[in-house]
Amino acid sequence: MKELTGGQVLLSAWDTWGSTTAFHDGDYHADYARHADRVLRLVDAMRRDLGLSTGDPFAVLSVNSHQFLELFHAAFLGAGTIIPLNLRLSPLELQHILADSEVDVVFVDALFADHLQRAIEPVRQELPLRQVVLIGGGDHPCDAHYEGLLESGHPVVPEQPEESDPVVLMYTGGTTGLPKGALLDQRAELLNLYHIAMTVDLRPGRVYLHQTPMFHAASMGGVLGIPAIGGISVFQQMFEPGEMVALTERYQVDWTVVVPTMLAMILDHPEFRPERLASWVDLVYGAAPMPPTLLERVHDALPHVNLWQGYGMTECATLLTMLTDRDHRAGGRRLRSAGRPVLGVNLSIQDRGGNRLGRNEVGEICARGGNLFTGYWHRPKETESSMHDGWFHTGDIGYLDDDGFLYIVDREADMIVTGGENVYSIEVENALGTHPAVAEAAVFGVPHDVWGEQVHAVVVVQPGATVSPEELDAHVRRFLAGYKVPKSMELRSEPLPLSGALKPLKRELRRQLLERREGLAK
Repeated sequence: MKELTGGQVLLSAWDTWGSTTAFHDGDYHADYARHADRVLRLVDAMRRDLGLSTGDPFAVLSVNSHQFLELFHAAFLGAGTIIPLNLRLSPLELQHILADSEVDVVFVDALFADHLQRAIEPVRQELPLRQVVLIGGGDHPCDAHYEGLLESGHPVVPEQPEESDPVVLMYTGGTTGLPKGALLDQRAELLNLYHIAMTVDLRPGRVYLHQTPMFHAASMGGVLGIPAIGGISVFQQMFEPGEMVALTERYQVDWTVVVPTMLAMILDHPEFRPERLASWVDLVYGAAPMPPTLLERVHDALPHVNLWQGYGMTECATLLTMLTDRDHRAGGRRLRSAGRPVLGVNLSIQDRGGNRLGRNEVGEICARGGNLFTGYWHRPKETESSMHDGWFHTGDIGYLDDDGFLYIVDREADMIVTGGENVYSIEVENALGTHPAVAEAAVFGVPHDVWGEQVHAVVVVQPGATVSPEELDAHVRRFLAGYKVPKSMELRSEPLPLSGALKPLKRELRRQLLERREGLAK
């Protein structure tokens, strides 16, 4: 029996919950019988009309929607390997991913069809891309329409995929300066679902709000978990705090996932009143640490809500540890931790030589479990370097205390977490370095009240050259998504301070900047 496959849980749920409400997506409302019919037709059409089969990659560039969820479920039924694309990718980043993944079919919604067209038009002949399928209406260039594709399909149950079949190819920021694809199989994603189910209460009747982008790995609990237990999925296309409050109140949402930035925006919004979120039961947050002051505000405003913090990453099918509601209510020092490993996941702290360290010793966080990725797409050397003796080396630095709680000291030396999104500094440094006036650059994160961190750049200008921060801003926007562009910038003529290993001392630069800011604030 192929238990650890999406088909095993989804087909059973659809059979059980056929007449139960499944979706509220704007004016679209559907039960599980209708959803099953559409997904089965989609799988058939993707195979017959688009020529896809299990393992073949297809990409999706879309806001949150029932169609996006249908495409995820089609992948879990063996229609192909889904590549959920970050909506904030620049045209050059999109070109890289489409070329690197060798994808030949892209589904795009009407809101992002023109953005995709601008990205692919200059290089369409060089890409393996065969077909662009448009989700929704509008006059946009495409090769096929989503609803027409469904009409041509037949609602037949396909043969179940294998547990080892690839199902999700998710691109992450990379220290090489280019996004790299982490390939996840059915087994890894289903084990991630079970890890979520064993922590947060997955029971029939739950009402989940998709507000975190569905291209984000943190959304997988909603993508698979809620449909697996006959729950109701409510969709918000893109996060906006006022609309989120309204949707929660209208549909009595009881569970959602946020990053701390989103939560701060909700509490600060004029439409927020605690009674409007009275239906919330569980609130899961992650992707960035929760500032203590924000945590206090949530407890004060919404004392009835169970808080859960998840820590993980794409390469581990997301979830590694959970700080439970009980941990939150106990308070104290453990609120600074990321919780303990979920059942089935082992963590170790290792030094640079791969030796396991003891409790309360700081080193690299390493993970082992059945939820690990297959590897980086077309990058065997990077895959091999990330895995040693069955342990995945996360690159994050931390320690385990005497009770097994994980404390993260640093989220990778060169990574910035802004608004729940990861920014690798080398990506930004490489983009700055393409400007002729830039001699060198150091990029790092500095604290920000709303976004957690913001991207800051220190740029050494070439002798005799002149350039302004505004000019550099416009330049890097050609290469980078908006959230990766520096929000503050310092231009200097003297060289960057270097460590003994001849690497820029970013921590020293950061310290100097913060000291200057504190001096100005006095």
